[in-house]
Amino acid sequence: MSEPTGAARRRGPFKVGDQVQLTDPKGRHYTFTLEAGKNFHTHKGSFPHDELIGAPEGSVVRTTGNVAYLALRPLLPDYVLSMPRGAAVVYPKDAGQILAFADIFPGARVVEAGVGSGSLSSFLLRAIGDQGMLHSYERREDFADIARQNVERYFGGPHPAWQLTVGDLQDNLSDTEVDRVILDMLAPWECLEAVSKALVPGGILCCYVATTTQLARTVESIREIGCFNEPTAWETMIRNWHIEGLAVRPDHRMIGHTGFLLTARRLADGVEPPMRRRRPAKGAYGEDYEGPNADGGAGR
Repeated sequence: MSEPTGAARRRGPFKVGDQVQLTDPKGRHYTFTLEAGKNFHTHKGSFPHDELIGAPEGSVVRTTGNVAYLALRPLLPDYVLSMPRGAAVVYPKDAGQILAFADIFPGARVVEAGVGSGSLSSFLLRAIGDQGMLHSYERREDFADIARQNVERYFGGPHPAWQLTVGDLQDNLSDTEVDRVILDMLAPWECLEAVSKALVPGGILCCYVATTTQLARTVESIREIGCFNEPTAWETMIRNWHIEGLAVRPDHRMIGHTGFLLTARRLADGVEPPMRRRRPAKGAYGEDYEGPNADGGAGR
């Protein structure tokens, strides 16, 4: 049985073509690709790549300036934060939430719109494996080219489960029996009709948006289309901690708002979503609103 795509690049001694992440004594990272006969240079000296080729991961190398660097393969969260960018990347904290709450499983059939620089695509491909299917749509060809290069650099070549289409999802979506749809775009509400036809009953729609106005419009549009259950929306923040003996305190800086996530599940055909029991706050909807809560929640 052959190894999953990219697995051989994640274990064993360092070899030519591997990416290496060096960590200096101050915790700063430097990433490069191993090439026979080349040297790695820093302002603290240099060392030959050949010194790492064949060495086990977790080795320590010293430069000509006698500075020690820890050598490891970069983790996927490290890789996506340092890879070349066309568009902004989906940060690891949000990618992890998407994998968990969109329930991405091995073999899943996933559609993604807004591939950006390929960050989320890499996480999704590793989760679904070679037997899954990820069809990514990107409207900008320059972004698609950068994403393709980043994904192939990480996996060591084309991934057998990945298809990348340049164009708008709502105009080009031909996939059917899709398990999950991930929308990372400015106006996900424009794609709801198309993805609702592609998703299987029980399938999950996950949207990633940057602003509260986008979030509100997406949620109201999902309610209005009438073939999803009540959406759930949230954001995540990360705060690291400094631990030095008895000096244990939170860091002064944290990874705060990057975007909002929301999920909703596709209902069976012909089924109406149960009526919401929550009464909206008075004035929550403007006088010109004609959506599903136009009556102000009466009877709910």
